[in-house]
Amino acid sequence: MSAPSLQPGRGIFRRKPIEAISSDSEDTGLSKSLGLWQLTAIGVGGIIGAGIFSLAGAVANEKAGPAVLISFLIAGIASAAAAFSYAEFAGMIPKAGSAYTYGYVVLGEIVGWLIGWDLLLEYTAIVAVVAISISGYFNEVVGYLGIDLPVWMLGAPGTEEAGVAPGSYKVNLFAVVLCLFIAFMLNLGMKSAARFESFLVYLKVAVVLLVIGVGAFYINTGNYTPFFPFGASGAITGAATVFFAVFGYDAMSTAAEESKEAQKHMPKAILYSLGISMVLYVLACLVLTGMIPFQQIKSESAFASAFTDVGLPMLGAIIGVGAILGILTVMFTFMLGVTRVGYSMSRDGLLPAWFGKTHPVRKVPTRFTWLIGIASAVFAGLLPIGEAAELTNIGILLAFVIVCAAVIVLRYKRPDLPREFKTPGMPVVPIIGIAFSIWLVTFLEPTTWARFGIWFLIGLIVYFAYGYRKSKMNS
Repeated sequence: MSAPSLQPGRGIFRRKPIEAISSDSEDTGLSKSLGLWQLTAIGVGGIIGAGIFSLAGAVANEKAGPAVLISFLIAGIASAAAAFSYAEFAGMIPKAGSAYTYGYVVLGEIVGWLIGWDLLLEYTAIVAVVAISISGYFNEVVGYLGIDLPVWMLGAPGTEEAGVAPGSYKVNLFAVVLCLFIAFMLNLGMKSAARFESFLVYLKVAVVLLVIGVGAFYINTGNYTPFFPFGASGAITGAATVFFAVFGYDAMSTAAEESKEAQKHMPKAILYSLGISMVLYVLACLVLTGMIPFQQIKSESAFASAFTDVGLPMLGAIIGVGAILGILTVMFTFMLGVTRVGYSMSRDGLLPAWFGKTHPVRKVPTRFTWLIGIASAVFAGLLPIGEAAELTNIGILLAFVIVCAAVIVLRYKRPDLPREFKTPGMPVVPIIGIAFSIWLVTFLEPTTWARFGIWFLIGLIVYFAYGYRKSKMNS
């Protein structure tokens, strides 16, 4: 008896044949220049960043206390279950688009569209959140140097600190400049951009190791008590908040078509990057909450201010500079991810071909990259970090649900497909990823759901007004 197969589907559930993926890749305008360790560096660059340097402090101070460690572990378990599913798909379907492409191939066009549409907003918002975080460290470092910047350029409207007149902040100018700078770097071409990214990743890991190594000597175990000052629910709520800090590998997987040996290297890069990052997260959280009481941790410059509080202001300044440079890699990874999702959607006909046009020499989607750079700059310049962060999690969690479900369906429907990596514990591990993701979604704020619903509705309008008719699957 032959193995069951995926039917092509009809209407909004039509599926792109897996066999057509290789022919798409041959016609792509993207250049193949990334090896295993460059891919791993991009993954680590996307995972380690604001999670350590900013979000860890914010969650410890406001939601979890020392139990922020548990928050990261919960988020890490959920992320690992999904990472196995991403790794299996990355070894099978070496195509730009990540969850968008996987959903399109297995569950149908409408599912792929909605996930892709969500990722366009989520990834762009993540770029903005990270830019705001870096700006906080920048302001801290400028303060160490005794430089007084104009108040109007220090933050988004409504984010004034004590002692600053309401309405004084007009725009977070440094965050705006960072978003445009990353768009510029990505438009130089993947080879040059990857070198820039790899250098910053090595620098960032060195800074994190410095934080852990020096900070360990200033741990006061009394600061770990009480470990759950906000209760167990605080740690769980914190997990939902920090979740976007442990899934940079999914954005990295959008670069599959720019990998030299994608089917072999992508699964390894996904697992390596998550493993390295989780070890560093756990150690950094232990050091941060051990150095000073969680009530004293500053949200936007946690480690720099912590070392200042224990009498090491110069080291705090060094960490601040390292954080500014290191967190740039998160912006790089997620802006890379969103531009490749948009490029893939455009190539499939769901968005106008204008967006997917690549530069004839540098082989990158220049137009879409600048569009995302400008959009993220607007978010970063005008929104407080909390409001921008609320835009980031729900779409990613739903993407994880889709990918974990799709890997189960495809394992049953197409067991004959060659797989460089197989998700262990099938179907239990993907089901754990689905359950964790749905569970974490329930902890998000109602305003997050409202914003998601509005974006979801806009996406449906765009799809039925344009994408459904122009899709290359519309025969």
